Amino acid sequence: MNNNAPMPSTKVRAPTLVATADPAADDDKKRRSLRPLLALKPIILRYKGMLAAAALSMLVSAMAMLSVPMAVRRMIDLGFSGNNAGMIDSYFMTLIAIGGVIALASPARVYYVNLLGERVISDLRAETFAHLARLGPSFFDTNHSGEMMSRLTADTTQLKSVAGSTLSQAVRNAIMLVGALVLMFITSVKLSVMVLIAIPLIVLPLTGYGRSVSKLSRRAQDRLAEASAYAAENLSAHRTMQAYVNEAAVSKRFSQAVERTFDAARERLLARSLLAGVATFLTVASVTGVLWYGASSVIAGEMTGGNLGQFVLYALFAAGALAELAEVWGEISQAAGAAERLVEMQQIVPDIRTPDNPIALPQPALGTVAFEGVRFAYPGRTDMPAIDGVSFKVGQGETVALVGASGAGKSTLFGLLLRFYDAQSGTVRVDGVDVATADLDQLRRSIAVVPQDIALFADTVAENIRYGTPAASLDDVRRAAEAAQADGFIRALPEGYDTKLGERGVNLSGGQRQRIAIARAVLKNAPILLLDEATSSLDAESEGLVQRALDGLMEGRTTLVIAHRLATVQKADRILVMDQGRLVESGTHAELVRKGGIYARLANLQFGREAAE
Repeated sequence: MNNNAPMPSTKVRAPTLVATADPAADDDKKRRSLRPLLALKPIILRYKGMLAAAALSMLVSAMAMLSVPMAVRRMIDLGFSGNNAGMIDSYFMTLIAIGGVIALASPARVYYVNLLGERVISDLRAETFAHLARLGPSFFDTNHSGEMMSRLTADTTQLKSVAGSTLSQAVRNAIMLVGALVLMFITSVKLSVMVLIAIPLIVLPLTGYGRSVSKLSRRAQDRLAEASAYAAENLSAHRTMQAYVNEAAVSKRFSQAVERTFDAARERLLARSLLAGVATFLTVASVTGVLWYGASSVIAGEMTGGNLGQFVLYALFAAGALAELAEVWGEISQAAGAAERLVEMQQIVPDIRTPDNPIALPQPALGTVAFEGVRFAYPGRTDMPAIDGVSFKVGQGETVALVGASGAGKSTLFGLLLRFYDAQSGTVRVDGVDVATADLDQLRRSIAVVPQDIALFADTVAENIRYGTPAASLDDVRRAAEAAQADGFIRALPEGYDTKLGERGVNLSGGQRQRIAIARAVLKNAPILLLDEATSSLDAESEGLVQRALDGLMEGRTTLVIAHRLATVQKADRILVMDQGRLVESGTHAELVRKGGIYARLANLQFGREAAE
């Protein structure tokens, strides 16, 4: 094997992203911080204009609010004096002007911070999906797609408020708190010291409760993801569910999953409510104590009523800011759980990826394939090799069939050729290049696949054929459909090529779905073609149409065919017989029948039964 090839992927298995059965067992997570939220920082910093506008509007709004108590103090101390009665008008006009500034700055703050939040979460969703799309089959073999969708939707939605309004509230209230505290000291040092003594009594409980809320939020999100995954899995298999009359059992199990989600959410809400309650009580008690002392100071002549009024307003601003920060802290702690789940997923490194210095496949492509002493075992089953020392070559334009019992390793060979997995030993080559050293996208563009289980999407017929070749014109799509014997039934659909198919193409017959897949492969026009049971489970008429389409598709291409029905592979240039991961026989149909081995036994069983039928 090439020494420059990446390490075998099966040595490091993709992690399974499932909820912990007992969150209390995660001792190392009990002190969860807000660090996962830092993942938003690079995205936020992309939009410096929006960020600057939001910051400026927040600052102007906060500074305008902080200037109100000064006007109130002057009004109380001077405006109510008989000699300065005219000044009260100017102070009220000043307050109206301040109100105008706040009226302009506050909506600007709301607009820009929420716009920034929407922009950041849109980018986060797109980047997370792009990352998921690059993860190999070993990841999806052990993780539910419903779980991934929960992270893409529910978790990112929870983060949206943090990236937008919650973050702005936190910053604005932090400005208000710091500004109010500074101006409180300027107004009265004694009263300010009393307030500072009270602040730790408020902040310490908030910190403890915040950690609890974050942990409970993670648990609630995990429970929601479990329920979503179970629902998505069963709804996608609704025909099987209904055929086995399993609706009641599935609904009951989903209801139980939803109840677990509700219980986790209830615990989270209780913790958040207690957090807000404790913060409110401590804040009110502290402000009341300070006011009591201040009133005594005014009576004793140690300060003016205006000063006390100014201090009280600043104290209320500080208390309000602190109370809102408590609530915001709960929301941020809750979002930290969602952020942790997203960061956890984004940190997964694809086990199959293009090497740093890939070797380019030759152009124009030849379409040759070679397996050289390949051995492969799936993760978790290293003692049971799916492919054991297989070697063979396929020349340009040659058609080679792979036959053998189920589990013999035929489809695994396709997976290794497409580099869904890396072999533990040996080498797989395309056009003489080790696939482990090739550019992954270039490799896969050189291969077209027509699988047994066709993946169609709830989109138009044209877009389904164009899948993988998005730049193709509608004329190209139609020509591909004609070559696939599909144009006739497509034109008969209600809207022709613009007809939207149901999920997984349920509105089409098996033969029609196969011909759509063949048209997709025709449009791709790759030099190597893989056919995996492409005509299985079809009636005679559909099989004939599909086979004619395949004959046209195979012409001039290197083709590997997997088939259990030997009648479909008799015309192959060569037939390879697999048994328990090993290549045991090779030759033409006539040669293998004469050998009297495994292939001859299979042929006798099939052709003898078909003759009897």
